[in-house]
Amino acid sequence: MCRFFFLILAVILIVSGPRVSIAVEPGEVLDDPQLETRARNISVELRCLVCQNQSIDDSNAPLAKDLRILVRERLTKGDSNRQVIDFIVARYGEFVLLRPRFGWHTFLLWLAPPAILILAATAMFFSWRRQQGPADSGKHKALTADEQKQLKKLLSGD
Repeated sequence: MCRFFFLILAVILIVSGPRVSIAVEPGEVLDDPQLETRARNISVELRCLVCQNQSIDDSNAPLAKDLRILVRERLTKGDSNRQVIDFIVARYGEFVLLRPRFGWHTFLLWLAPPAILILAATAMFFSWRRQQGPADSGKHKALTADEQKQLKKLLSGD
């Protein structure tokens, strides 16, 4: 019974799992396979401005379709990959790039995560060292005779 339940659960998970959607429609595909490959490579790097977390290659939004067509038109006119990307960035801004370029206005975006990671690791290291402490720092003084008597009295239970 238990095996049957897990088998049914596995089938449900496999069937209902995420599906990869290819948004490029057959009418958009170029006849030249090399140009189509270049267009796909560029489309994967560009963000859909409607969906914002998908590339224009994956998005079904009308604007993404227009951008895919624009990429293909620019490639058929003879533009290089860099020229096509620069053209689209000039029209829509750096936000259209899924991986923004490193520059004076994006350096914080690129450097903040490693800097925060280094700061967190340093803080954890010093916190750990403080907890370890030295085994005998010499700060402990020997007990006086009265303190020794009180300790013996407490330990003996009197």
